[in-house]
Amino acid sequence: MQDPEKTNIVTRKVPFEFPEDIHPHWTPSAPEFAQMWNGFSLTMPYLEPFLIRTMREGMDKVAHPSTRADAAGFMAQEGQHYQMHQRFNSVLKQSYPDLQAIEDDMKRFYKALGRKSLARRLAYSAGFESMTLGVTRFLIGERRSLFAGADTRVVSFWLWHMVEETEHKTAAFDVYQEACGGYFTRAIGVFHGSWGVFYPGLRAAILMLKKDGMWQHWRTRWRLLKEVARFARFVGPYLLRSTLPGHDPRFEEDLEWVSEYQQRYPDGVTAEAPPLVDTNDPDIPVPEMRFKTAA
Repeated sequence: MQDPEKTNIVTRKVPFEFPEDIHPHWTPSAPEFAQMWNGFSLTMPYLEPFLIRTMREGMDKVAHPSTRADAAGFMAQEGQHYQMHQRFNSVLKQSYPDLQAIEDDMKRFYKALGRKSLARRLAYSAGFESMTLGVTRFLIGERRSLFAGADTRVVSFWLWHMVEETEHKTAAFDVYQEACGGYFTRAIGVFHGSWGVFYPGLRAAILMLKKDGMWQHWRTRWRLLKEVARFARFVGPYLLRSTLPGHDPRFEEDLEWVSEYQQRYPDGVTAEAPPLVDTNDPDIPVPEMRFKTAA
């Protein structure tokens, strides 16, 4: 039986590297897709510290040991995520310095959101985390068509992030339920948390496509619209289920690829090198892991 004061959420300090030779169009055949996800990456160093601050405050109103343990694991994982996104974004911003305007807007947004009630902030957090279950199903479930021949450094980074989003999928929901509860606030938070990332991410994608000299072409706009539609087709059902009374993210089934990754990268080990997927393999299997040996 699991110790109620421990968590199954693993903090993986993965040494991903983002050298300057990473091209913004890291999926060469689909630059619109790459820029859309680059835009979402831009939001993470603003969103995820907000999630950590909110979760830390919510823990003060939570008594159940397992909920508190999972919340601590959630914060540790999110801390790793936003630091990696900051490193990746720093490479992007060398090519797109005008992204600073969008970052300034996000600073103001999360500063204002931070003044809202704890219930609204926890609902926003749980709502965003509901969206990530659909994102995981999209990126990992459709990896063969999305990432064939793409830059393995960026793909591996995103897939690692999605594995951990699955691993802590119940943490924000459980803290909200125990600290605040209330159906309507939670349901609104699903759309609020999702839009809070999607809108600035899409703004950033369009800005970068303009800088690339591609936005004036109707084909670029059409392809980006198709990417948005494909995203909505996979993520939409998760959002709608998340708004239903009685919703619980623990009932969402995990992908086998995610479970295998978790088994290959357990707790208590340190990666010797980034676990890079083989994007030239038609199946893009779970990468091999190399760990440091204890001294």
